[in-house]
Amino acid sequence: MKPRIAHGVQSLPSSGIRRFFDLVATLDDVISLGVGEPDFVTPWRIREAAIYSLEHGFTQYTSNAGLPALRTAIARMLAQTYGVEYHPESEVLVTVGVSEALDLALRAILNPGDEVLIPEPCYVSYRPCTTLAGGIPVGVPTLAEESFRVRAERLAAAITPRTRALMLNYPNNPTGASLRRANLQAIADLAEQHDLIVLSDEIYADLSYAAPHICLASLPGMRDRTLLLNGFSKAYAMTGWRVGYACGPADLIGAMTKIHQYTMLCASMPSQQAALEALRNGQGDRDEMVAQYSERRRLFVRYLNEIGLPCHEPDGAFYAFPSIGSTGLSSEAFAEQLLREERVAVVPGNAFGAVGEGYVRCSYAASLADLLEAVARMERFVRRHAASPARTAVTATSQ
Repeated sequence: MKPRIAHGVQSLPSSGIRRFFDLVATLDDVISLGVGEPDFVTPWRIREAAIYSLEHGFTQYTSNAGLPALRTAIARMLAQTYGVEYHPESEVLVTVGVSEALDLALRAILNPGDEVLIPEPCYVSYRPCTTLAGGIPVGVPTLAEESFRVRAERLAAAITPRTRALMLNYPNNPTGASLRRANLQAIADLAEQHDLIVLSDEIYADLSYAAPHICLASLPGMRDRTLLLNGFSKAYAMTGWRVGYACGPADLIGAMTKIHQYTMLCASMPSQQAALEALRNGQGDRDEMVAQYSERRRLFVRYLNEIGLPCHEPDGAFYAFPSIGSTGLSSEAFAEQLLREERVAVVPGNAFGAVGEGYVRCSYAASLADLLEAVARMERFVRRHAASPARTAVTATSQ
């Protein structure tokens, strides 16, 4: 059947993350810092809401756009938190995770050959989803010395007459970088100047540590050219529930809903009921989890720097993105050898774009005990593979 597979699909590379986790499954005693998933169980009150919905027979289809009560709660939360107003009936769409929202958005706005600017390193799905929608992904590099914050002048240099949209993700996966108001305003001015649609993936908005998150659509003039993407997976530990949402101009949401109704139809009823409970009563649980992530972040990044893996302190999300230059190994060689020799799983940085070469992504959404043990194992590995004599550091578990 291989010759009959669509050429565009054949040309897509396999996920750089998935290959390593196929290998992880064959090994024992592995500490995984690889998967971008909270280590917390979904809070009980949210699970109980789904159980209640099942016990009372709420197992039908919902409206294509999602439960009216959930759309209203999403719009209310965005208005109260960021001052951005959306009409629940026409400007909010509930999707099967944020991944579906991204796919719908790209298919709704791109014509064949349209270009999408994508700051890199970036989430692994952005480039393939752009390609599958008929677009051309255009990578725009960010730099470690600038804390991996995308700069408007680099975006401007990549714009051509075929540029249709800009993809933003902040706090960022994999670097944890976030954007300050001045950064965002410069990007907003650029989008207006060149009439770009901005797809703003803010799934890690609630996991912001250094400063409060700024919603791009809240900036003057940006509401009507921004599609806001968000969901419940990260902040509420609801990855397996698959509930996301998109908010934006009615015409764009309508086009996305048209595709959604012929593919997914609607998100699951119990999952939507759980998401509604998260918005109504889950803020305390969310804040407790975020506080623990922040504590782990400071400790883990400090130890990475001490063992010879330079790492900026991430502003948000739950990832550290250290440089592995001291070892002289490529990102893939580092990740594979670390896994085989010390049973620690990290993701090679080049899985997130060529600019990620020389780095690895480590998720600190793991228990403190696991993080300390992982750093101790990584220290042994770095000492063995140091390209030049490394500074001696005290192992994390002894401090």
